[in-house]
This record gives sequence, structure tokens and C-alpha cells, in this order.
Amino acid sequence: MENLAQVQRIVIKIGTSTLTHNTGHLNLRRIETLVKIVSDFKNAGRQVILVSSGAVSAGIARLGADHRPRTPEEKQAMAAVGQSDLMAMYERFFSTYGHTVGQILMTRDVVDDPARLSAIRNTFESLLALGCVPIVNENDSVSIEELKFGGNDTLSAYVALICRADLLINLSDVDGFYDRDPRKFSDARLIPIVDSVTDALIAAAGGAGTERGTGGMATKLKAARIVTEAGIPMYILNGADPTVLYALMDGEPIGTFFRAH
Repeated sequence: MENLAQVQRIVIKIGTSTLTHNTGHLNLRRIETLVKIVSDFKNAGRQVILVSSGAVSAGIARLGADHRPRTPEEKQAMAAVGQSDLMAMYERFFSTYGHTVGQILMTRDVVDDPARLSAIRNTFESLLALGCVPIVNENDSVSIEELKFGGNDTLSAYVALICRADLLINLSDVDGFYDRDPRKFSDARLIPIVDSVTDALIAAAGGAGTERGTGGMATKLKAARIVTEAGIPMYILNGADPTVLYALMDGEPIGTFFRAH
């Protein structure tokens, strides 16, 4: 992508598999590094919106549960417990670097209803004008199937549209989009630039992600199609080391870039 130095408003999505250890507990070192970099971006004059998963995993850890939720009701309860823990952690880390956060929990009807869409857009604009870092998640505690985005990959795409972002960055557990699954095929080839997200490309991307996350590569491609068709470019990067965000903004050719139309 050209002129990354000119990018002012960025949506960064970070998934559960990137936020947590294999045990399911939050990876505090990785999260603090991400917060430090986001704070540095803000110090440089950029606006950042963070779309963060992790509420259910945080709830599992807080409750001492030995299993992922088995029912929708159990998932909603664990999300309710974990979301407060997640926000407390972000508040603690961001305050260390002199920044304030604001929580926004969304369901799909916000996007579908013009009045609510206008309200949420105004809320984002006000938070950003006040210098806050909006932290967004799907409202799992009250969401029913008809009101779900289908994961935070899709949510992050709609947030980018609502906020009229200059760029969406999807931090994943792989280096980018490959021609086939790199966890199964050692000769899988990273595709550095995607000009158009087609149905065939999505179909070839496969299904589920990791055990701890809900999104696979196909959902990330669908998110890329949503934003690129609206004129917003997107990157998929490996979030295992959040300093990759510095490398990206410094112009290094990393990850997969989805060109905007």
C-alpha cells in the first residue's frame, strides 16, 4: 500500500487466538505490547479503534472453568463475566501510557437500523474527538443468532465502515493469506497482494479457525470484501508479535494487503 504515513484513522482487530495462551488464559505480555504500540500511534497523531475478542476466554479463566461453553446460555454468562475483566485489563494498560479507553458493545441490528447507526457513528466520533481509544466487541451476553455479526472479523469490517477508517488491520495467528493452509501444507505460498476478493477465493480459504477462536480465513476474506468494496484497504498480519505493526507502518512488505476499490 502506498502512503501508509498518511493513514490517520486505523481499525485494528485482534482475535482470541492471538490474545490468549494455549491454556485459554489471556496473554498479558502480548496485550501490553499491543497497547504500547497503539498508544505510540496515538502519540504520533493517529486515531485507533480496537476491535477485541477475548471476553469468553477471560470469563472461563475468571470462573475457573475447565471447558469452553457448551450452550449459548453458558457462553453468554462467561462473556458477561469476562468482558469486565477484559476492559479492566485494557484500562490498566492504556492508563500506564497516558490514554483513556471507552467500551462499545454492538449487535448487528445497530448496523441495520438507520437511527441506531447514526447514534453509534456519533459515539465513535465523540470518543475519538475526546482522544479516547474505543474498544469494541460483539455484545455476546445479549446477542441472539439473528443479531450476531458472525464473529469479530465481520464486526471489525463494519466498524471500519461506520468510522470511515483509512485502514483495517486484522491481526491473525498466521502471516497472511496463503494459497492453501500453511498449518497443513509446508509448501503453502503467502499471497502478498489481493486485488479482488472473489467467491472462489473465499471458497478455497477453508472453514474454522483455531479451537479458541471462532473465525477462519474465509471470514477474514469476507471482511476484506466488505471494506475493500467500500474503498477501505485491509491487511492480514500475524499478531504473535504486535511489533509487526511498526514494521507495517514503516513500509516493510509484510502480511497480505487487500487493495481497495
